[in-house]
Amino acid sequence: MTNREQALQQLAEELLQVNEVLTPEEALTWVEVLWEDFEATLARAGEKYQGEAVAVHFVEQQIKQHGAMLHRFNTTNEKFKHLMTGRNVE
Repeated sequence: MTNREQALQQLAEELLQVNEVLTPEEALTWVEVLWEDFEATLARAGEKYQGEAVAVHFVEQQIKQHGAMLHRFNTTNEKFKHLMTGRNVE
């Protein structure tokens, strides 16, 4: 297991601690999506990649701010739609 995979697993566990509705698979998918979106946003902005530690910090912030409610996230964006399949967003 790489450092990144270990970090993703740890972040998924942190997310599960604040959101009991998500399954372990959904939590891992969420942290992967948040991480990838952060990296893509930096790349689009032309920012230099500052390493995994910065991505981990960003995802941790998102978990603290929004983790308890991620199961309620609703979107029409195909990138995230699979996370809402069969989920009651109330």
